[in-house]
Amino acid sequence: MLITLLQNPQEGEVLTDIESVEKTLSIIELISSGGVAGQVIIAVLFLLLIAATYIYFERLFAVKAASKVDANFMNQIKDYVSNGKIDSAQVLCAQVNSPVSRLIGKGISRIGKPLADINTAIENAGRLEIYGLEKNVSILATISGAAPMIGFLGTVIGMILAIFELANAGGTIEMDVLAGGLYTAMTTTVAGLIVGIVAYIAYNHLVVRTDKVVYQMEANSLEFLDHLNEPA
Repeated sequence: MLITLLQNPQEGEVLTDIESVEKTLSIIELISSGGVAGQVIIAVLFLLLIAATYIYFERLFAVKAASKVDANFMNQIKDYVSNGKIDSAQVLCAQVNSPVSRLIGKGISRIGKPLADINTAIENAGRLEIYGLEKNVSILATISGAAPMIGFLGTVIGMILAIFELANAGGTIEMDVLAGGLYTAMTTTVAGLIVGIVAYIAYNHLVVRTDKVVYQMEANSLEFLDHLNEPA
C-alpha cells in the first residue's frame, strides 16, 4: 500500500507533463497544410496585397507632392496679373508645377476672354488633374471587395474537399482526414479578410487626402476668378 502511494504522485507528474505539451503551428506550416488549392488562393491574395501596398504608397507620395503649395503663390499671381505681367505669372506657374499652379496657369492663358470661358477652361483642367490624382485608386477599391470573395472561394473549396474526404472515409470519421479541407477553408478566409481590410483602409485614406487637394484647387481657382472679376 505504501508503494502504491509513492508511485501515484509520480504518475500524476508524468500525466501533467504530457498534458502540458502543446502543439505549435507556424504560419508557413498552416499555409502548407491547406493543400494545393489553399496555397494557390493565398498566393493570389499575397499578390493582391503587394499590388495594394504599392498603389497606396505611390499615390500617397503623389498626393502629398500635389498638396504642397507656397502660401505666397496666389499673392504673387495677383500682383503679376494686376500689373499686367502675364508672362511672369505664367513663368511662375510653370516653375511651381503643381495641380493648383497648372489650373491658375490655364486661367492666365485665357485672360482677355470672357470670364465664363476662363472658368470653363479651369474646370476642364481641374477634371484632368483630379483624374491624375485618382489614378489607380479604383484598383484599391476593387481589391478591397475582391479579396474577401476570393477568400470565401477558398472556404467553399476547403469545405468541398472536407466533405469529399468524409464521404470516402468508409464510415469512419478522423480529424486527420478533414484537416486538409478545414485548413484550406480557414486560412483562405483569414487571408482574404486581411487583404480586404488593408485595401479598404488604404483606399479611404487616399480618398480623404485627395479630397483635400481638390478642395485646395477649388479654393485657389475661386480666388483667382474673384480677382479677375474685381473692378479695375
